Amino acid sequence: MSDLDLCYLPATEALALFRARKLSPVELMQALINRAGTVNKKVNAFTFTHFDEALAAARKAEAKYAQGARGGGRVGALEGLPVAVKDESWIKGKPTSYGSLIYKDFVPDVTSPNNERILKAGGIVHARTATPEFSCSSVTHTRLWGVTRNPWNLKFTPGGSSGGSAASLASGTTPIATGSDIGGSIRIPASCSGVVGYKPPYGRNPDDPPFNLDPYCHTGPLARTVADAILLQNVMCGPSPTDIASLRPKLRLPTQFKPIKGWRIAYSIDLGFYNVDKDVVANTKAALDVFRSLGATVEEVDLGWTIDALKAGVTHLNHLFGNLMAGYVKKHRKLMTPYAVDFAKHGSKSTPADFLWSMEVATKMYATLGPILEKYDVLVCPTNALPAARADFDPTLHDVRINGKKVETWPVIGWCMTTPFNTMSRCPVLSVPSGRAGNGVPTGIQIVGRTYCDADVFRAGMAFEAAVGGWYGKPATRPAL
Repeated sequence: MSDLDLCYLPATEALALFRARKLSPVELMQALINRAGTVNKKVNAFTFTHFDEALAAARKAEAKYAQGARGGGRVGALEGLPVAVKDESWIKGKPTSYGSLIYKDFVPDVTSPNNERILKAGGIVHARTATPEFSCSSVTHTRLWGVTRNPWNLKFTPGGSSGGSAASLASGTTPIATGSDIGGSIRIPASCSGVVGYKPPYGRNPDDPPFNLDPYCHTGPLARTVADAILLQNVMCGPSPTDIASLRPKLRLPTQFKPIKGWRIAYSIDLGFYNVDKDVVANTKAALDVFRSLGATVEEVDLGWTIDALKAGVTHLNHLFGNLMAGYVKKHRKLMTPYAVDFAKHGSKSTPADFLWSMEVATKMYATLGPILEKYDVLVCPTNALPAARADFDPTLHDVRINGKKVETWPVIGWCMTTPFNTMSRCPVLSVPSGRAGNGVPTGIQIVGRTYCDADVFRAGMAFEAAVGGWYGKPATRPAL
């Protein structure tokens, strides 16, 4: 196996080879580090790296596998596997910057629950991944770390806010990665970068305060295969004594599913109000044909949603997240990126009446979505209405246009079709690649399930992945970096 093939080896396959002692964790880690040395200068997916420590940990994991073969030591679910972790959650004694000059020297003294579980399972954090400042944008660039670019076309963003995680996966510098999603921040980059991203239902995975109490906020996995996303999700999920919102009991997803023949799949190309790029439309329709070929009945539905579905999500984010930004701006305006300052400006204007209105809209949205999901197994729609914005997009300086028409409503996220499903926060959503646009940038579809029916979206996603033959198995299906 070539070093490049190693870099794109699925995590589940790597673990199987570790257990069979046909691949060393050290060999895989070194290949990824070498790959990062080649491509990260172009892509800029990483912030902090811990390569020397990661190699030392990989050698310890190698020894554990050797002991296991003799009936000795116990190995964890991620033993020896490199994991790239978004630069916003904490690891005790390791820097976390949030992509902000304000926190450029911050070192936490505790570990976030998700990271604690990854480390306990034997995962090795070899790098932290880039995020926009405080994860408050759909693109990934900061004054502290510069611009993170899409491995498929460097002129465009890999998405945000988990953009570094998605870019790392697509460029072959990690097998799995973590993300967080408060307005689409896992699914947006999954679509832009051509990888798999999962927004679990609210409470499924624990989070850090205070946003563990915001139902829009979700932590979750990104990967290159559906099985790899399941692998990491099974480690991340479950109740935590530090998060009152985390759900009991722990849900463990299966790794194999029955076919979806006979399923009923609803779809909407525009959710009733989005202007959707023609390449995104074509790729979504092609994806729907794949589901039909699997024996599913696929039917278009009318959700009855209007632009209020987006505005309500924006209002919620402004009221809570925007006011957090406003607090930083009062003390640190000169250190902050323009998009973060702009977000704070909108948040500072939000009123309790605005927030109440967003809740009323959410009620109306589910009044139509809920009955549809009782009739159908899942809902499918595009993840983003545009393949990707420019890599350095700043809403205070630039426009976003779709089919020649300017995006007017909160352009920082108005080109993404994700926020309505943060509003519908208890619905699991899996984003998988649907193809590539004419500019080479990937597109994606969202598979939306009934509330807390996580397994349904993975069953549909795994069937779809098998039907299209996966996404990174051959050199021709990887970015030409």
